[in-house]
Amino acid sequence: MDDLRHRFQYHPPLTDEVKHTHELVRAVHLRAADAMDEVLPEGREKSLCITKLEEAMFWANAAVAREQAS
Repeated sequence: MDDLRHRFQYHPPLTDEVKHTHELVRAVHLRAADAMDEVLPEGREKSLCITKLEEAMFWANAAVAREQAS
């Protein structure tokens, strides 16, 4: 039960370093999404690729947020 509470709680950045890491994660994924948008042909596969990058960004930021106090 504690694991579920931890997973569903809000985890605000506790330090400027954590905030910076969140910003870096977003910037890296945006660059990748921009590159894929530029080079891939329009279609379902491109849409899924960008969606998966968005998912990866969310999971990366969840890792940063959830583990910052560990």
